[in-house]
Amino acid sequence: MNDNNFYSLDRLVEFGMSMSMAQQMINSMNQTMQSMYIPGSAQTIPQPQAVNHIYYVAIDGNQVGPLGDADLVKLIQQGTINKDTLAWMPGMPAWKPIEQVPAILKIVALTPPALPL
Repeated sequence: MNDNNFYSLDRLVEFGMSMSMAQQMINSMNQTMQSMYIPGSAQTIPQPQAVNHIYYVAIDGNQVGPLGDADLVKLIQQGTINKDTLAWMPGMPAWKPIEQVPAILKIVALTPPALPL
């Protein structure tokens, strides 16, 4: 086998040793950074609160609501509402089908279908 070939035994050993050294350097840097004290770092940025919007939907010609996210999930799983159901939430000028309301459409997309019987 030619020693200039990338797949020669010497080249593979060199590559393996280089990877091992790089991993050791990364571990050393991570340990140093984890033990480092940074003044003012004890103050953490508060996590954003989960937003629970208020929704209204039209079911059989009747306004139903106010509903929260969990209420919408139940109605979706029961098959009571779908993408064509009219919905409204504060800030909207008019009722629209759910497929045109991104906040509700996201809930529809993330809700698993009902289990088959």
